[in-house]
Amino acid sequence: TGVQTCALPICEGLETYQKHPADLVIMDLLMPDTDGLETTLQLTREYVDAKVIAITGAQGDRNFLDVANLFGARRTFQKPFDIAKLLQAVKEELAAQ
Repeated sequence: TGVQTCALPICEGLETYQKHPADLVIMDLLMPDTDGLETTLQLTREYVDAKVIAITGAQGDRNFLDVANLFGARRTFQKPFDIAKLLQAVKEELAAQ
């Protein structure tokens, strides 16, 4: 399988996932037109097997990342992050069945 990327509003993103489920979603929690936390919650609620890695550049406490975990994200990363650690997380999540 290949890699697909998309940046869509919440309704379009969920519709796209429904039509073409991804093996893994990397979700930015703070986007201009979309609430990444809400999208993570809806995605993991509707698709229990959905694998989400959440990222954010929000400064301050880890509240966004903690909430993302509560909403179903399997892993979280604070920007800037170590790309090698993200790639390792991707490999591990894709290997897990």
